Amino acid sequence: MRLLLDTHTLLWAADDPAKLSTAASAAIREPANNRLLSAATVWELAIKFGLGKLILSLPYRQWMERAIADLKLDIIPVTVEYADRQAGLPDHHKDPFDRLLIAQALVEGIPVVGADAAFDLYGVTRLW
Repeated sequence: MRLLLDTHTLLWAADDPAKLSTAASAAIREPANNRLLSAATVWELAIKFGLGKLILSLPYRQWMERAIADLKLDIIPVTVEYADRQAGLPDHHKDPFDRLLIAQALVEGIPVVGADAAFDLYGVTRLW
């Protein structure tokens, strides 16, 4: 199964797995699953780290490279198709990074691993 990790899911899976739900943890650990990370999440974390709003256990690049390797993540790009889908979404959720994840999940027909129930308002399948 292909799974798209929400930003907080990445942070917790990498640094504090006890915060993950049992279902989320099992889905992430399942070797048959293809774990995807949006380029938007990579950018969001870089912005927050650079502004001092996010503390990581390592410098940003080292942390990100380690998380990608340890969790065996594949990065999906931000495309015009995803951006277009995001532009047409209703305003249930205001966070632009989350809205892009929602659009990616809808276009690809894949679930998001995350705790944010606002994703459900868009008809996204959410594992938590």
